[in-house]
Amino acid sequence: MNAHDERGTTMTGVDPNRLDDQQLMKELETIHRTRHDTLLYGSDDALRAHNERMAQLEGEYLRRNPRRPVAPGRTRDGARERTASDSATPTASGT
Repeated sequence: MNAHDERGTTMTGVDPNRLDDQQLMKELETIHRTRHDTLLYGSDDALRAHNERMAQLEGEYLRRNPRRPVAPGRTRDGARERTASDSATPTASGT
C-alpha cells in the first residue's frame, strides 16, 4: 500500500501507528534483516526509502516503549567499563 504524507513524499507500507504491537515487531524484524543488503546493493532511492521506513518504525516502537529495558553494556558508562576491563586483562603473551 502506498500513501502520500503532507510533504508530498511517498511512503510505502502501513502507517506504523496503525500497526498492532505484533505487526510492528514483525515489520521491525524484517527491516533490520534486510538492512545490510539494502545498504550494500540497493539504489540510492531504495536506501533512502529504507532509512525513512526504518526511522518511522523505530520511532513508533520507542513511542510505545519509553521505559524499555536497557542493557548496562549498551550505555556509554557500560562501554567505558567494558573497555577499561579489557585493557586491564593480560594478553595471551602475559603482558
